[in-house]
Amino acid sequence: MPRRPPRDLLVDVLLVAVAAVWGASFMAAKSLALETGVASAVALRFLVAAVALAVICAVRRERMPRGCGLAVAALLGLSQAAIIGLETWGVHLTSATNAGLLISLALVLTPVLESLAARSWLPRSYFVAAVAAVVGVALLVSDGGLRMPTAGDALVIAAAVVRALHVTASARLTRDRRDSTLAVVLVQLIVCAAASSVVAGDELPAAVMRLDGSGWANVLFLGLMCSVFAFVVQLWAVRRTSATRASILMGTEPVWALLVGLLLAGESVGLIGLLGAALIVAASYAGQAIERRHRHRGFETTSGHGEARVVSALAVSILPPTKNVRK
Repeated sequence: MPRRPPRDLLVDVLLVAVAAVWGASFMAAKSLALETGVASAVALRFLVAAVALAVICAVRRERMPRGCGLAVAALLGLSQAAIIGLETWGVHLTSATNAGLLISLALVLTPVLESLAARSWLPRSYFVAAVAAVVGVALLVSDGGLRMPTAGDALVIAAAVVRALHVTASARLTRDRRDSTLAVVLVQLIVCAAASSVVAGDELPAAVMRLDGSGWANVLFLGLMCSVFAFVVQLWAVRRTSATRASILMGTEPVWALLVGLLLAGESVGLIGLLGAALIVAASYAGQAIERRHRHRGFETTSGHGEARVVSALAVSILPPTKNVRK
């Protein structure tokens, strides 16, 4: 078997590192929210990320978007702030393990919204996978017995819905635009930082004063690693590998969230909950594969008649943020 080029291996390792960082973000967000309050935790995360990316853009002399491009970036910044806000409120009220797994429902919901927007309905097998994911959610949050999701679970599920809407809107609103990727993300981070700072209000300065060493470590991890580092690596790596491979590697995020929650946060999941977690992850991957095959058939059908109308939500999720901006 031929050996893989060192750069290919480096790309794979870095993409898995991004997934691991995002998987660990739920535990860090939960810990920071306990120390500062939810609104202040979100604000600090975005403020650090915005400052760091602003420095990068200044060094690179990136041109900021204007006119319609600026308006689109600002709008997507508001939806991104809503996603992180809902996630952080949710993980504050539920376990980091549950949050990391439930947010992966966006992988199932996004292709449905894309197919509606493109007026190209997905095959029945996709909805079998979607139902399996929902069953997995029910098992995960049931805690061994039938019950309604907690408020935290419900907030994370809402975040998954908003993320799916955000991904779909990002793909359609930014398609064919030539604005700088880094500059677009910087605008979104500035909007996120401003909106969350307004929500935090007078609590933000007091929260900063209360931060200890571990609190600042969580702020820097969320702002620099989960936002700036993850985005830069994602942008660099996706240009050096296939969208399919990148989506598979980065799709391991819920697995890392589960491992971090169980091994580092000391959270526990019963046998039924583990079955639900396995169903969520398996259904997400199955749904991705079904959607990808459906999209490829769409490309073949429309060959010679213009660009295919069905756009892969999975490819969008790992393309540069002029196509989509991840958390």
